[in-house]
Amino acid sequence: MREPIENKLELSDKEFAEAEERSALSAVVVHEAVRLEGEQELQRSSAALFWSGLAAGLSMGFSLVTEGLLRSKLPDVPWRPIISKLGYSVGFVLVVLGRQQLFTENTLTPILPLMLHRSRAMLRNVLRLWGVVLVANLVGAVAIAWVLGNTGVFRPEVRRAFGEIGRESLNVSFGLAALRGIFAGWLIAFMVWLLPFSEAFRVVVIVGVTWLVGLAQLTHVIAGSVEVLYLAATGAAPIPRVVFGYITPTLIGNIVGGVSLVAALNHAQVVSK
Repeated sequence: MREPIENKLELSDKEFAEAEERSALSAVVVHEAVRLEGEQELQRSSAALFWSGLAAGLSMGFSLVTEGLLRSKLPDVPWRPIISKLGYSVGFVLVVLGRQQLFTENTLTPILPLMLHRSRAMLRNVLRLWGVVLVANLVGAVAIAWVLGNTGVFRPEVRRAFGEIGRESLNVSFGLAALRGIFAGWLIAFMVWLLPFSEAFRVVVIVGVTWLVGLAQLTHVIAGSVEVLYLAATGAAPIPRVVFGYITPTLIGNIVGGVSLVAALNHAQVVSK
């Protein structure tokens, strides 16, 4: 039997139950949902992770495809990115709703089990997952970038838009790419924190967060890799510049952002007494 609360409206049992159902979920409940997802990922075989990661790398190509299509159809005016960057979200929608393994999601979920069960075996398992998924994602990104750059699937004006997007992404210093990667890793990993109980608004959350990442020109190690690898595939940029000038600092930033700013802080608020 519920206790009456002073200075509050008296509710019937049915009304009180409905109020409880509509109340915000506690941080502990969200933490546990994300932790359980991380445990499930860590139990998957390397082969299963690789094929899922490969599919994710290929799917992320649709972020470049959709953004390029929108960009090629819109006039070159200051507000164009507000619309065209909605295309950046498409790959993330496909990956997340399709339950494919994307590296930046995995900077959050497996870290929670590691923080609760700190052992060398758990650390090795986390590193195994990270390594397999990252390699698979990048293999998929290379494959889709090569197809986009060396076939006639899309019209010349769309391919020009692909090149413009790639050059904008690559035109950053090592330090700036890493710093932008921290913010991107923070937002993408935080998106994962929001998803378990977004229910009917999952697509809204995915699109809203990733649109912000794209609009702010933050660096994402997979979505951005497709863009810069397109330049490498077409001979517009040297491979070392792509790998060491963009992919490497972005990877560092994404890991720092995903782990320290989301997993660590959200974990700390749950376990701290």
